[in-house]
Amino acid sequence: MRIAGGMQSMFSEINEFVATVLFTVLGYQVTLLELVAVIASATGVWLGTTGKRIMWPWYGLSGVLYGWLFLNYDLYASASLQLVFIAAAVWGWFGWGPQGASSRNLSWTLRVSLISAGTVIWLLITPFLVSLGAAAARPDSFGLVFSVIAQVLMVLQFRENWIAWLVVNIVFVGLYWSQDLKFTSLLYVAFAAIALRGWINWQKLQRTVS
Repeated sequence: MRIAGGMQSMFSEINEFVATVLFTVLGYQVTLLELVAVIASATGVWLGTTGKRIMWPWYGLSGVLYGWLFLNYDLYASASLQLVFIAAAVWGWFGWGPQGASSRNLSWTLRVSLISAGTVIWLLITPFLVSLGAAAARPDSFGLVFSVIAQVLMVLQFRENWIAWLVVNIVFVGLYWSQDLKFTSLLYVAFAAIALRGWINWQKLQRTVS
C-alpha cells in the first residue's frame, strides 16, 4: 500500500510539473506538456509527408504525450487514439523499412467501403462515450474512428490517407478549440495544410516508383 501510495504521489508531482505554464498567447496558457506534444507531433507529421521512415519514432513519442494530455481533459476517445498511433509507429517502422514509403491508390470500391464502415462504427460508439461522461463525444468519436482508418492507410502506404487526415484534422480543429486546447487546435490547422502537402508529395512518390 505504501508503494502504491508513493507511486501515486510521484505521478501527481510529475503531472503537476508538466502542467507548468510556460507562456501565454492571447490569454491562452501553454503548458510544458502541450508544447512538447505539439513539437513531437508536428515533427512526425511533417516527416510523414516525405515518406521517410524516421517519422515513426516521433509519431510514437507524440502518442504518449498526447495520450497523457487528453486524459487530463477527459477526452477519452482522443486519448485511446494515441494507443493506435503508438502501435502504428512500431508497425510503420518495420513495415516501411529503410527505403521509406512507396505510395499507391485505393480502388473506388474500397474507398466507399471504408467510408461506410467508418460511419457505422462512429454512430455505434458515440452513445457509449456519452455514457462514460466523455467530453464532446460526437466529434471526438468521429476523430477516433477515421483517424484509425487514416493511420492504417498510411502504414499500408495508400495515398488516400492524406485525404482522410485532412477531414479528421478539420474536425479536430473545432473539437480542441471548444475544449480550450487552443494551441493544439492551431496545430491541427497546420496539420490540415500539411495533409494537402502529403497528398501532393505522395503522388510524386508514385511517379518515382513507377
